[in-house]
Amino acid sequence: MTGAVTAPAAGGPAGHVEVLDPGPLTLVQDRGRPGHAHLGVPRAGALDPAAAALAGRLVGNGPDDAVLEVLLGGLVLRWGPVGAWVAVTGAPVTVWVGGRARSTGRAEWVPAGATLRLGPPPVGLRSWVAVSGGIAVDPVLGSRSRDTLAGVGPAPLAPGDVLPLGPRQAPPAPVVVPPGPAYDGALGVSAGPRADWLGRAGWERLLATPWRVGAGSDRVGLRLEGEPLARAREGELASEGVVLGAVQLPPDGRPVVFLADHPTTGGYPVVAVVVAEHVARCAQLRPGDPVRLVAR
Repeated sequence: MTGAVTAPAAGGPAGHVEVLDPGPLTLVQDRGRPGHAHLGVPRAGALDPAAAALAGRLVGNGPDDAVLEVLLGGLVLRWGPVGAWVAVTGAPVTVWVGGRARSTGRAEWVPAGATLRLGPPPVGLRSWVAVSGGIAVDPVLGSRSRDTLAGVGPAPLAPGDVLPLGPRQAPPAPVVVPPGPAYDGALGVSAGPRADWLGRAGWERLLATPWRVGAGSDRVGLRLEGEPLARAREGELASEGVVLGAVQLPPDGRPVVFLADHPTTGGYPVVAVVVAEHVARCAQLRPGDPVRLVAR
């Protein structure tokens, strides 16, 4: 339950937090760095931009303030001499502040010197933690996002790291957080620029096959496991540009859905593209979860 707190609304000084335990993987993320594909640098950014943005709005942050993307909970932070508002969105986790249970999907006050801890989510993979003022690490190429493929941006959190916070700019927002939509494992896809490498029969098999998330999935791509697909053409392509949500078909016949840290070019045929509004669903899929590709 949430107890009453006395906390400043806005304009307070900047502070910092110390990382006691980063959990399996915690990254600093914001909206990413679009516009650098010609340098071979992906956009990166939060895997679910809407969930990350919601966390920021809940604590009064601006759209460019960085958050923490937490994989499978386990994050433990200790506040410095300045308290702050915190909000957690995404995969449902238990939140403790100073040993007391708090709520997700709303702003909670963490006083100076207190400890914030996230439990493991029973479902889903990733949660986003916003702190009033934002995570104020130095930007790289205009973004504070970690690109796990190119190694650009702040390193994954490690015990002992001290994260600077920006000054609070606005009071917590009275945002109504609706329940998340039910998700039955379906990802809408349209035909890609190299759909002819599947042919008609191969496209129908792509949609009919009961895929599962592979253990090698990460922020670069969601690897699908199932009965391999046969290509309708021989050989390989010259490397060409790829986009977020592109579904490549490697020689082993098992599709890969490109996510935020995808390479900017690739030589495997892009046979389909996940529709934009469904890409964020991939952020919460665990290895072994079922996936159905549905024509849109």
